[in-house]
Amino acid sequence: MEPIQQLQAHLVDVIRLSQIGAVLGWDQQTMMPPGGAEARAEHLATISKVTHEMFVDDKTGRLLEEAERAAQGMDGDSFEAALVRVVRHDYDLETKLPTALVEAIARETARAHEVWVKAREASDFAAFAPTLERIYNLMRQKAEALGYEDRPYDALLDQFEPGMKTAHVAEVFAGLRDELVPFVQQVFDRLDAVDHSMLHLHYDVDKQAAFGLDVIRKLGYDFERGRQDKAVHPFTTNFSINDVRITTRYLPNFLPSALFSSVHEAGHALYEQGSDQRLEGTPLAGGTSLGVHESQSRLWENLVGRGKPFWQHFYPQLQQTFPEQLGGVDLAAFYRAINFVSRSLIRVEADEVTYNLHIMLRFEMENDLLEGKLAFRDAPDAWNARMQQYLGVTPPSDREGILQDVHWSSGLVGYFPTYALGTLLSVQYWDKALADVPSIPDDIAAGNFAPLLDWLRTNIHVHGRKYLPAELTQRVTGEPLQYRSFMRYLRAKYSEIYGL
Repeated sequence: MEPIQQLQAHLVDVIRLSQIGAVLGWDQQTMMPPGGAEARAEHLATISKVTHEMFVDDKTGRLLEEAERAAQGMDGDSFEAALVRVVRHDYDLETKLPTALVEAIARETARAHEVWVKAREASDFAAFAPTLERIYNLMRQKAEALGYEDRPYDALLDQFEPGMKTAHVAEVFAGLRDELVPFVQQVFDRLDAVDHSMLHLHYDVDKQAAFGLDVIRKLGYDFERGRQDKAVHPFTTNFSINDVRITTRYLPNFLPSALFSSVHEAGHALYEQGSDQRLEGTPLAGGTSLGVHESQSRLWENLVGRGKPFWQHFYPQLQQTFPEQLGGVDLAAFYRAINFVSRSLIRVEADEVTYNLHIMLRFEMENDLLEGKLAFRDAPDAWNARMQQYLGVTPPSDREGILQDVHWSSGLVGYFPTYALGTLLSVQYWDKALADVPSIPDDIAAGNFAPLLDWLRTNIHVHGRKYLPAELTQRVTGEPLQYRSFMRYLRAKYSEIYGL
């Protein structure tokens, strides 16, 4: 076998073990009884340990060096050259992490999930605080092992958005904040201009589920290679290009929650299902970063799912599904309602106008907790103060405040900025798609989502991890990440809705 083929063959078992760990994680959040938490922690710790040891083995390094020599002079866009680049990036990072630390993180975060679930149910942050402090201590160790030039957050952020720095995120957020906060206030002054009361009536959960499944099937989500289940916090996971699963949660008295969660997670899943089949079983399969991943989910959720053309197609069907609730509500009123703005407490249910403020809050808190500037016992008060500062509202409980998201219990420190970065990218990609295929809005209104999905598949999905996120965005849009397109979109859409 050629050196690159040897490297690829050697990594197959590493990838399979990682996928097995993902199966266990999916089961933990969807099917596993609470009593299995301790055993599952040990399962995941063992899988993580063995996977890490296999990947950082000297044999991997030796095969990688041989593959790099073989790749010299190859076209940089070739599968072989990209494979070697990605493996080198991953190998250099993983060899910096002690196996004992990898195992400890897996065990602690697996245990933490059930602790978080119970603390959230009881709205009791104090019950979760010791676990969270242990997780952050492990994250500090991880950052030190990986190394960083400026701030420890850089090392963790790079795990989710390769090449991105904390200072760059802070710079982008500062520019966005300067334009966003005044616009948010303009909208807040007009909140009574939109009636969204019809969304808060009783909606049968089974009917919600049937409608939502029909929607994501029409978007292009392949149920032969996926399924949808319920979870406390909606998420997407995959064990292969051909096994990509999503979850949602149903609220009987708030129609948008499950529907837009399903569309959002389907956006993630379409990205994973869209990897070139030749990438199956290789490190190149899947999304290039969490920011680019989020751009896909936010594009489908907001630019498509909350757009007029989408509801020109789907609203008659929704009215037939819920005639008592929506039979007397016209399309224009429903469109305004699903785009209502509020001083939202919950990030996953936040509107497009205020959503990024939730991310800025978390970005600031993660850095303060990681650097020891904020004590864990004071975290709920700090959270509430920032919510009041950014959104003019104070959470009435920890459940609706600091305990609302699952990410910290999973050790995903450095993850949250990608939600906002992806939101900005979603508009950049959307604008380019419309420039290339101007018929997309009319196609969507006719119930034809294939032209948009084909454009995304060709320009983004098929490449998997072949390009770094910044490189991919430059190739697709001709410019780097920026917030100007997002603000233009936001002003145009919501000035119309709120009569600004």
